[in-house]
Amino acid sequence: MSTSTLNRLAPTQVELVIPISADELAAAEDRAFRRLSKNVKLPGFRAGKVPRKVFEQTYGSAAITNEAMDDVVPDVYAKACREHDLDPVDRPKMELLPEEDGQPTRLKATVEVRPEFTLAAYKGVEVEVEPVAIGDEDVERSLEALAKERATLVPVERAAALGDVVTMDFAGKIDGVAFDGGTAEGQMAELDENRFIPGFASGIVGMVPGETRDVEAVFPQEYGQQELAGKTAVFTITLHDVKSYELPAIDDEFAKAISENETVEALRADVRARLEAIATGRRRRAISDAVMQKLVDAHEIPLPETMVAREVDHMVNDATSQVARAGISFEDYLKESGKTEDELRAEYRADAEIRVKGTLVIEAIAKLENIVATPADVTAELESLARQYGQPVERIRQALGNNVLSMMSGIVRNKTLDFLVDNAKVADAKAK
Repeated sequence: MSTSTLNRLAPTQVELVIPISADELAAAEDRAFRRLSKNVKLPGFRAGKVPRKVFEQTYGSAAITNEAMDDVVPDVYAKACREHDLDPVDRPKMELLPEEDGQPTRLKATVEVRPEFTLAAYKGVEVEVEPVAIGDEDVERSLEALAKERATLVPVERAAALGDVVTMDFAGKIDGVAFDGGTAEGQMAELDENRFIPGFASGIVGMVPGETRDVEAVFPQEYGQQELAGKTAVFTITLHDVKSYELPAIDDEFAKAISENETVEALRADVRARLEAIATGRRRRAISDAVMQKLVDAHEIPLPETMVAREVDHMVNDATSQVARAGISFEDYLKESGKTEDELRAEYRADAEIRVKGTLVIEAIAKLENIVATPADVTAELESLARQYGQPVERIRQALGNNVLSMMSGIVRNKTLDFLVDNAKVADAKAK
C-alpha cells in the first residue's frame, strides 16, 4: 500500500492525504458488520446470526461502510502522524476524497501541529539573581511575628502610633462627594501603612480618643476600582480608642508553647533553617524564571493558534476564579476595569504567546534529554495531593480521571525546569 503524503500549509498546519487500502477497509467492514448485527433480529434468523447479504438488503451497505470508516479512520490517521513525526495540537478536520480511477479510498486530514524548530543552547545559560542572605534581623522579625500571634491587646492612654490598633469612624469624600466603600462606623484596624491607601494610616498618627480630624489620602494609579484610581480623598475620622499589642517574652517557655523546641535558641535555629529554605526556594524560582526568559528570547517559533487561544482561555479562567475569591463577579470586574472580555483577551495575548513559546521549548528539551514522568514520580505527586487534601490516594486518582495526563505533563515540566536550573551558570546579582 502507498504511504500517506504530507503537504505543509503553514509552519503549524499540515494536510495529510491518507490512502485506505482495500484490505484495511474490508477488515474494518467485517468488524463493523459483526458489531451492527449483534442486536439485529430478522424473521427466520437468531440475533447475531443474520447473513451479511441479508443485512445489506435490509439496511443497505452504507450502514456498514459508515461504521467501518469510524473504525478505520482513527487508526490510519494515527499511523500517518507517526509516519511523518507530527505532533497535533487539535482535532483534525477530515473528509473522504472522491474516488478516482486507480486510486484507493483516500482520507484528507487538515490539522494544526507543533512547529519544527532548532533548539538554542540550553545548558549553561548565564543568569544573575539575588543571593540568599538570612540575617539575624530576619530571624528576630520572624520571632516577633510569632509572638504577635499570641499577643494581647491592651488599652493605652496616649496618642495613636503606627502599629497600634484603633477603633474609629470615617467618612471619605472626593471633591466633596461620598463614594462607595469610603464610610464605616466602629471600624477596628491596625495602623499599618501597607494596609491602607497612602496617607490614611499616617494621618491618624498623633490622634487621641475623642478627636476628629480630616485626613487626606491618595488612591494609587493602579487601584482596582478605576473610578477611584489616582484620586485624592479626604476622610473625616473620629477616633474612639487606642490599643497596643502586649507581646509575650521570647524565651524558653515561649519556644515550648509554640513549637517542639525546648529552648529559644533551638527555636531561633529552627526559624533560621525555615527562612533559609524559603529563600533557597525563592532563589531557585528566580533562576528558573531568568533561564526561561533567556530561552524564550533566544527562539523564534511559529505558534499554533489553537495553543495560544487555549492559553488565553486559561488566563481568563484564572482571572475569573481570582475575582470570585474576592467576592466579585467577573462581569463587575470587567465593568470596574472599563474593559470588555474581548479587550481583556487581547491584553492577555502577548503573555499567552510567551507562555506557549516557553511550553514548546520545555517540551523540546524534555524530549531531547529523555525527561519523563516515571511511575515513582506519579505516585509521589498523588501522595502529595492526598496529604494536601486529606484524602486517600485512590480517591485522588479517581478524582483526577483523565487529568492524570495533565498532571504528568506538569511533572515533566517541573523536572525539566530543575534540569535547566541545575545546569545554569548562576552569578549573584550586583547590589543596586
